[in-house]
Formats: sequence, C-alpha cells, structure tokens
Amino acid sequence: MAKNKAITTFDEHLEEQYGKRGTESRTEFEIKAKSFLIGEVIKEERRLANLTQEQLADKIGAKKSFISRIENGKSDIQLSTLYRLLEFGLGKKIELLVH
Repeated sequence: MAKNKAITTFDEHLEEQYGKRGTESRTEFEIKAKSFLIGEVIKEERRLANLTQEQLADKIGAKKSFISRIENGKSDIQLSTLYRLLEFGLGKKIELLVH
C-alpha cells in the first residue's frame, strides 16, 4: 500500500518541529508537555473533588498562585509536592510506572 506523502504522523510532525528523540530541543519540548499533562491531571482531580485552587492550596500549606502555576504547566514540580497535592490534598494514590 502506497503512503500518501501529504499525510504525516504525529511522531513525524514532532521530529520536524522539535528534532529527533534525545536531542536537546525535543527533550525540552517533552519535559514541558509532561508538565502540562501533570497540571491538567491535578486540575481535573481538583475539580472532581469540588475544591477551588485556594482550598487545595490551604490543604497542603501552599499559595493559590502556586497551584495555578502547576495547573498551567508553568512550574517545575518536585515529586514530594506532587505527592502532597494528590495524596494529602486530593485523597488520591500515586503509582509510578516506568516503561
């Protein structure tokens, strides 16, 4: 089956925009993408728990602006902070899976 040259895969698009896996620009992009994803997970779990950013911040001893930066992927989050947010703040369990 012939491949349509006008159609690219997502991986091809990423390579074109950010370089091959392992390059500095691609790694930087992937780190930012994962930070964004973690922020989205926290935001959704906070909404499901019917908490405002301020209420979640109060539960873990942080400022609302800190929660906002995390939810918007604008802050590098430490594992201890992630644990505190999800386990203490939202009552969830964290499981780490490495592929």
